[in-house]
Amino acid sequence: MTTETPTTRPTAPLPSAAVEVLSRLERALLPPAVVVAVTCYEVASERTAELSHLMDARDLTPAEFNALFDAQTVMAGARATLAEAGRLDLIEVPS
Repeated sequence: MTTETPTTRPTAPLPSAAVEVLSRLERALLPPAVVVAVTCYEVASERTAELSHLMDARDLTPAEFNALFDAQTVMAGARATLAEAGRLDLIEVPS
């Protein structure tokens, strides 16, 4: 009989399917306020990127400028919520 020890059983890196399952499980266990903050941050981030691209191509209209400001305000609020929850890891790229 072969006994595996912690040093002989490979654990890293996890298969991509296992990473996906763990990510879904973690999201299911997060407090609702954190889930909302992550979702708001992601949507506002996409909108900011979209409007920033327009800004590079031409001047923004007043409505586009307001939308950009609003998206950045949402991102800042969501980031503050996540910082308070100690979960900035959900939106920031690890260093």
